[in-house]
Formats: sequence, C-alpha cells, structure tokens
Amino acid sequence: MTVRRGPPATKHGRTETYRKESTMGNEQVAPKTKGVTVELLSTVDLASEIEGMEGRQLRTRMVTIEPGGVFGPVHDHVGRPGTVYILQGTITDHRNGVATDYGPGVGWPEDRNTTHWLENRGTVPAVEISVDIVRKD
Repeated sequence: MTVRRGPPATKHGRTETYRKESTMGNEQVAPKTKGVTVELLSTVDLASEIEGMEGRQLRTRMVTIEPGGVFGPVHDHVGRPGTVYILQGTITDHRNGVATDYGPGVGWPEDRNTTHWLENRGTVPAVEISVDIVRKD
C-alpha cells in the first residue's frame, strides 16, 4: 500500500474539499473494526505543559482505513476530545442517524457529545490525521 503524503489535491490553485451528508435510519450499530491501520506519529506529555493536565497526553496518529474497512464499533469521545483531518480518500462518519462523507482537505471535531463509527465505502485507502487528548497508559 502506498500512502500519499503532502497537501490535498488542488484544482486551479484551490484546495479541493468534499463533504456530503445523507440521512439514514437510526444506524448506531456498527460492525467490528476491520481493515484499519493506526500509526502513532507523536505524543506530548501535557503535565509539564498545562497545569491540571497530569496523566494526559496530546496524541497525533495517522489512521488508514482500507476500502471496505470499518473503524468501529460505535464509540464516544467522553474524556478524549480531538480533531480529524482527511488526507486521502473518503471517510463516512456515522452519527445520530446521519452518514456524512468527508474527502481530502476536510475534517471534523470529536467532543464529549460525539458518538459515532467510521467506514471507507470508496475504492482507495482513506487516510486521516487524528489529534486527541488521552489518558496516559
């Protein structure tokens, strides 16, 4: 598998972005995780950076979801806020009965109100950068 690194594709000097929503039934049941690779890129111990953040770290990961892959099951982000940015492919984010497709150059927040699961319905690997605050193991 080849992962393209660098800026999102451009057309006429502008970044191409893609986001599409579709309303689904109450679909908060997801298959188990399959076809997902997670690479830890970096961490920062927040205890020495921000008062009151003992036991927490800022984490950056690159997540690749193969075509037909699923990042499940349904999970939340209580105590683990973050943001996601899509580098390549399209990721479908399922939450609250709505399926939203995100393409390169687009991202979304994940906060305490986020309960969701992800999948790649496309034909190429989908690659995202995920940055979140987590408890240290």
